[in-house]
Amino acid sequence: MYAIVEIAGQQFKAEPGKKLYVHRLAGNEGDTVTFDKVLLTDNNGNVSVGTPVVNGVNVKAKILAHIKGDKTLVFKKKRRKGYKKTYGHRQSYTQIEIESIG
Repeated sequence: MYAIVEIAGQQFKAEPGKKLYVHRLAGNEGDTVTFDKVLLTDNNGNVSVGTPVVNGVNVKAKILAHIKGDKTLVFKKKRRKGYKKTYGHRQSYTQIEIESIG
């Protein structure tokens, strides 16, 4: 069984026991979060597609950790002007584990 769920504006394929990295969520490590925007479910070939969401289905997940991603460098330059500027960015992520779909 799996479900396509919208978490923080992005769509993920959720299966029980699967670990996902999503954009930073509010909550502490060890908390349980529930996602209501389930767009599609598949239960052994029985597919139900929502319009836009499937009613009565939600996904429960446990927050495992809050982490930061790899550093991304942004480099700006204007040729022949002597202008160079470097910025760095690290995105904040939350690691979650899908507990149940129901």
